This record gives sequence, structure tokens and C-alpha cells, in this order.
Amino acid sequence: MADGVLSKVSADDFSLYWNPEDARQWAAGGGILAARTLWITTGALTLSFATWFMWSAIVVRLPDLGFQLSVAQRFWLAALPGLMGATLRIPYSFVVQMFGTRLVVTLATASLLIPSVGVGLAVQEPTTPFWVLALLAVATGFGGGNFSAFMSSTSLFYPKARQGTALGIQAGIGNFGVSLVQFLTPVVTTVPLFGALGGSALTWNQAGTTKQLWVQNAAFLWVLPVLIFTIAAAMGLRSIPVKGTFAQQAVIFRHKHTWIMTSLYLMTFGTFSGMSASFALIIREIFGKLPGAPDPLQYAFLGALIGSATRPPGGWISDKVGGARVTMVCGVLLLAGTLGTTFFTAPTSVSSFAPFLAFILVIFFAAGVGNGSTFRMIPIIFPPKEAAPVLGWTAAVAAYGAFIFPMLFSWSFAQFGSANAALYIFAAFYAANLGLCWWYYARNGAEVAC
Repeated sequence: MADGVLSKVSADDFSLYWNPEDARQWAAGGGILAARTLWITTGALTLSFATWFMWSAIVVRLPDLGFQLSVAQRFWLAALPGLMGATLRIPYSFVVQMFGTRLVVTLATASLLIPSVGVGLAVQEPTTPFWVLALLAVATGFGGGNFSAFMSSTSLFYPKARQGTALGIQAGIGNFGVSLVQFLTPVVTTVPLFGALGGSALTWNQAGTTKQLWVQNAAFLWVLPVLIFTIAAAMGLRSIPVKGTFAQQAVIFRHKHTWIMTSLYLMTFGTFSGMSASFALIIREIFGKLPGAPDPLQYAFLGALIGSATRPPGGWISDKVGGARVTMVCGVLLLAGTLGTTFFTAPTSVSSFAPFLAFILVIFFAAGVGNGSTFRMIPIIFPPKEAAPVLGWTAAVAAYGAFIFPMLFSWSFAQFGSANAALYIFAAFYAANLGLCWWYYARNGAEVAC
């Protein structure tokens, strides 16, 4: 594009020409377009995560509200959103280049209305069949799928030098939706937030203590924000001319580094999503029968909060010192935190809860920083048109952590009466990934130093 034309372009003209590495275009308005896209999609992503993980906060309350659910069924309700979200991320990894940012983000955000309304209606009646609750748990997976589309889009809008920070900001703030729903649920469910429109309360009964809870508020809370960001996406976003068919993008599956980075991101984001989905239930199963047992929802949000808050600095630090080095440190911390937790999973008193919580929070800290560092590595390893689908694909597979972790914990409790078997499996996986990261990316003479 000629200098004279480029100097006069507006945001709307970027549908004809787009190259974020072009400093002239960036200064002429490309940076403004990228920033606007980042903040709209980040807000929508935060709501996506809140919707995706609403069951992790709701399911803990259901048994004491009269819902007849077994331990396995409770873990299934926590796990099914992860299964659906991860599966949706696979096609969502490729749709932005096929249909454009504005259409994809608008429709993906609007899809969050289905679980926000549906779950709110279903949890008002304790006789609601498990299969209905399970279907609605699957529907919350729409929120999980959105991540791959939104992150792929962001990677196309930013130059390589800024992608670590931009992706770290988007994913970090987006991940905050997990902590947000887990923090707000115990607050908003204690009051008739929506009056008569929100339905009536259920009686919560635990150890002879009763109170009224409007558990449906944990779902209805997101309806209005979702509507607002759907409108913002439709009106404020633009689609840029970076196109690719599925066949053109599928070249990523021929590269071994696609599979290595998929494993590394499963180590980090898989841990974040899986522990976020499981944390409240783990606290309940390990400490729930002890005198003075902690309320799971008073602590469960802390893990997601720490993991979300550390992701942006993880991307920023990786821009400075290299993503592979940071990922190695995170892998060591994940291994140490997981093995440390195993010493406090058979408590005889609540005094064991403090060290148990400390080790779990180390896991969340390392996973959060590692989420930022691994996503910084991908744009360095791959060219832009491949980096976007690789980001989406790795995010898709890693999201299965939100299914795998609860299912392994459920199996571990059922077979051994303890969480340790699952924790040992996770530790072995972290050790294997440390070897991969060191050999291919972090050692002197590594194949791709990043």
C-alpha cells in the first residue's frame, strides 16, 4: 500500500490491508484497532470463563440444598463443562480466519446466554433430574470454547514483539472470570438479587444449621453483562483480511513442535483449569468431615485468582528473558507443589488445611505464570498464520484438563479414598514435560531457543 494511502487509513479500512508488523500502519491506527479488539474480546472472555466454571461453585452447595447427588455425580457436573469446552475449542481454533473476528466473537458471546438462563432455572428445583443438570453442565462449555477463537484473533492483531504481553493480558483477565464466579457465588446467593423475577429460595441445611439461598443467582448474574458485551462485539469489532481455510491451517499438525507445545500448555493451563474445576470439591472431600471444616467456597476462588493474576506478568517476563526458561521454572514449581500436597491429604484435624492450601496455591501460581510463558513461546516458534491456529489448538487440548482433573480425582477417591493417586499421576506428567521443554527449547544448543 502506498505511503499516501496508508497515512489516511481509518480503522474501517483495515479490512483491505493488515500487517501488524508494519510500523506505519500500526501508527496510522492499527494499534488503536488492536487495542479496542483486545479489550472487547477480553471482557467477553472473562464472562466466558465465569460461565464455564459456574458449576465448580454451584455443585458444592447442591447436596445441602436437597439435591440427591453422589460424589461421582458431583465430580461429573464439575467435569462436563471442561469436556465440552475443550471439544469446542478444536473447531473454534480455526473459525476466526474462516469467518472473521466480529461474527465469531459476537455469536460466541451470545451463546453464553443459554447456560446463564438454563442453569438458573434448573437449580431452583431439587428434584431436577441429574441428566438435565448434566446437559446444562455441557452447555456451560460454550464459555470454554470461546477461548481458542478469541486468543487466535488477538494473535493476528498484534506484532510478535507485543504478543506475549497482549495474550498474557487477555488470558490473564479472562481467567479471572473463574475466580470471579467462585468469589461472587457465595455472596449473591444469600440475597434475592433479582426479586420475584429471580425465583424463590431453597433451604440450605448443614449439620443442623439452616439458611435461605438463591443459588440460581450464580447463573442469572451473567445474563446482563453477556448481553452488553454481545452488543459491544457486534458494534465495536472489525474483521481483518487474514484468511485461511481449515486445510490451509491444518498444516500445523505436521509439525512436531505443535504437539510438544500442546503438551506443555496442557501442563500449565490444563492444571489451572483442572484444579479450578476440582478445588472446592477436593476441599469438601478431604476436610469436610472434620470438626470446624472450612467452607470450600471461602477458599476455592483464591487459586483461580492467583493463577489469573500471574498470567500477564508471566507473558511480560517471558518477553524479556525467554518463555522456555520461565516455563522450566514453572514446571519445577508444579512438581514441588503437587508432591508437597500429598503430605496433607489425610488430615486428622483442620490444622493441616493451612499447609495444604499453601501447596495448592503454589500449583496455581506456577500454572498461571506458565500459561503466560508457553503462549509467548508459540509466536516465536511458528510464523503468524500458523501461530494463530496453534494457539487455538493447544488451548483446545489443554482445556481437557478441566475434565481430566476432576475425573482423576473422582477415580482416586473412589479407588483409594485419597487424592494422592491422582496427584502422583500429575507429578509424573510434569516431570516428563520438564524434559521436553529443556531438550527442545531451554538447553544450550536447543532446536528452537525461545
